[in-house]
Amino acid sequence: MLDIIRYFIFRALRNMRQWPFLCFASVLTMAVALATVATFFLVVVNIDQLAARWTKEIQVIAYLKKAPTQNNIASLTRKLKQIPEVEAVKYVSPAVAMKRFKTHLGNDASLLEGVNKNLLPASFELGIRPEFRNQAGIATVINKLENQLEVDDLRYGQQWLERFNNFAEMLRFVSIVLGGFLLFATLFIVSNTIKLTLYARRDELEIMALVGATMRFIKIPFVLEGAIQGLLGGLLSLGFLALAFVFILNPSLESFWLTPSGFNLIFLSANQQIILVLSGVVLGVLGSLSSLRRFVRI
Repeated sequence: MLDIIRYFIFRALRNMRQWPFLCFASVLTMAVALATVATFFLVVVNIDQLAARWTKEIQVIAYLKKAPTQNNIASLTRKLKQIPEVEAVKYVSPAVAMKRFKTHLGNDASLLEGVNKNLLPASFELGIRPEFRNQAGIATVINKLENQLEVDDLRYGQQWLERFNNFAEMLRFVSIVLGGFLLFATLFIVSNTIKLTLYARRDELEIMALVGATMRFIKIPFVLEGAIQGLLGGLLSLGFLALAFVFILNPSLESFWLTPSGFNLIFLSANQQIILVLSGVVLGVLGSLSSLRRFVRI
């Protein structure tokens, strides 16, 4: 049994040595296709993570027409906390708002010297419960705030986040379509590579069949050849992806001006890396079987 397995492996490796250019083309094509699909997957995963991070920070800010008295602040805060969709309430006085503005200006804070510290409006910052961090939940909160407070303006980032999520959905769709096209093209190239090998060795295969070799005995080395090419392509694609992550994706997304501080990009997990490599093996085997069905009668 071990001798037969050794024969199949050596036969597959010999086939690859006899056609190095075709073998290299198949491996490289699979590597590029798998790396491209995995890159789109990484981008989508990190964008989803970024959207989830922004969703946690969604809050509604109600700017008041008139700053409430000290006695009314506590009662208004309790009233707002009773709203089912609201998770937390924080009152920001005009003085605190001005202090925040100065901190935001940094070295240019001196421009505000002599400005009335109560120039900015008072506001309530409302944190929203996770299950209501959507367009319907935000709309409900807005409606209740307009009925309970003398609001001058309301600010929230849900509409922008919805547009960003739509962009992420479009990116997922593009990655699926492009990934499917690339994998189909790779399957076609691998299949044709095996076909060329079979065509060049058709006389040898006919002789093997005449002397009693079974179709399975003839096919297995070519299936192994496709699997080995797929394994090499999967490993190479993982290397391509790691380089792209370190030198392209990581710097690009970290320099993205909307990326919050402390946001860490994630790479493929160990299981996902194994799946990527195994996908190359499956791709190579399918390409081999596709060509064998036409050239070798089952």
